Amino acid sequence: MQRILVLNPKGGSGKTTVAINLASHFAQRGERPVLMDYDRQGSAGHWIKKRKPTQPHIGLVSAYENSLRSTRSFQLRVPEDTGRVVIDTPAAISAQDMPELTRTADKILVPVLPSDIDIHACSRCVQNLLLIAKVQREDNRLGIIANRVRRNTVIYQSLTRFLGTLGIPIVATLRDSQNYVRGAEQGLGLEEMKSYQVAEDLVQWQPLLQWLDQPRGAAAPVAAAAAAASEAEPESEVPADVAAALA
Repeated sequence: MQRILVLNPKGGSGKTTVAINLASHFAQRGERPVLMDYDRQGSAGHWIKKRKPTQPHIGLVSAYENSLRSTRSFQLRVPEDTGRVVIDTPAAISAQDMPELTRTADKILVPVLPSDIDIHACSRCVQNLLLIAKVQREDNRLGIIANRVRRNTVIYQSLTRFLGTLGIPIVATLRDSQNYVRGAEQGLGLEEMKSYQVAEDLVQWQPLLQWLDQPRGAAAPVAAAAAAASEAEPESEVPADVAAALA
C-alpha cells in the first residue's frame, strides 16, 4: 500500500485537485484507492459523493472528523486491499504538525502556483519539510508540482527558476485548464472525461505518475528541472534564511 501526501500550508494551491485526480487515475487502474480528507471543508468527500455507482469505486476517510465512539486509529483505518491512499491536507498546517503527517508517507507532493506569494510560501514549506519533518532529499519521496501555469509568462519563468534552486524534482507542470473545474463539478477525474478534451492535460500527468511508481531512493529528475529553470531570465527572490536552510 502506497501513501501519497499532498501538502502545502498555503491555501488555494490546488491540493484537492491533485488528490482527486490521482484517486481517479488509480481507480481506473483497479488499485482500489482511498481518499483520506483532512481538510474541514470536505471538498474531496463532496467530489466523491457526486460520483455515480457505475464509476470505479474510491474509498473515503473523513480524517477531519473526530468521533467519541471510536479510537483515532480505528477512524483512520483503510480496507486491507487498498492499493493507494491519497491524503488531502488542509491549509495552514503548522510546521510542528508536519512530522506526524509525513512520517508514514511514501511520497509527498507540494503543489505551488506561479505567484510571488505562493513561491515564498513554498520555500517555507520545503524548509520545514527538510529541517523539521526531516524529509531527506535522497529518499526521493518529495516532489514539487508547478500548478495552473501559463507558459511564456514572466511569473512562470520566475517560478521555474526558483524551483530549480531547491534541489527537489519538479515532477509535473500542469497548465491552467478548465477541465479540472469541470471534473470537480461532475465528480470526474481527467481520465474519465472525453479523451479529445483532456489529451493535453493527461500528457502533463505522465511524469508525475512515473515518479510515483519509482521506489524510494531512486534517482529523481532534478537535473531536467534545473535545466528548464536556467532558461528563465527573471530572478525569484528567496529569503536568505530559507536559501541557507535549503542549501
